[in-house]
Amino acid sequence: MTSAPPSRSTALRLTLDLAALPLQAATSALWRPDGLGGRYAAYLRAMHAVVRASVPLMELAARRCAAAGPGDRVAGPLGAYLERHVEEERGHDDWLLEDLAAAGAAPDAGPPPVAAARLVGPQYYWIEHVHPVALLGYMTVLEGHAPAPWLAGRLAAQTGLPRSAFRTVHDHAVLDAGHRADLDALLDGLPLDVRQESAVTVSALHTVTATTHLFRSLAHPGPSSGDRA
Repeated sequence: MTSAPPSRSTALRLTLDLAALPLQAATSALWRPDGLGGRYAAYLRAMHAVVRASVPLMELAARRCAAAGPGDRVAGPLGAYLERHVEEERGHDDWLLEDLAAAGAAPDAGPPPVAAARLVGPQYYWIEHVHPVALLGYMTVLEGHAPAPWLAGRLAAQTGLPRSAFRTVHDHAVLDAGHRADLDALLDGLPLDVRQESAVTVSALHTVTATTHLFRSLAHPGPSSGDRA
């Protein structure tokens, strides 16, 4: 008796697991103890550049869903999910600015890191020119690689910074587990065609690669990192 094939969300995460080893190595290098305080401030600035795009991306995708024709069976449930999730994510970019202030660090006054734009930018193209469902690949990676529950405490102990500087790390460790379950249920329930399913996978794999590059540039900053415009 043959077993049933894995669900779409499970198959996607198995694919991502195979691609995630470089990301895991970059994350470990980012959180190494030496020089951690300065890298943490750089991490907050870079993540603010990424997270401030989250709500605009979802709002754009929801508008494209609303404008889809009646033959698009994905647009309705996808748009409804995005409209709900926008409210769950709204204001999280402000958390990062508050964390920076609590850490005694100034927000970034210059242009965002090129690596942050490389991570976010393709989503706008895929939403506009492929299908808004591509955004789910991006969200699967970012919400599927939430901080570990113990990370905020360890970072506070190693940097000597107040716990109030780690709200984003702490709260996303709690929130993203529930968001991941909701996202998996959506992926498994959507009537995706082959092109749409491919768009989700391509978006997810790009997000793993681009996040790895961003974390490497933060872990090993320097003039050759290509981190600035």
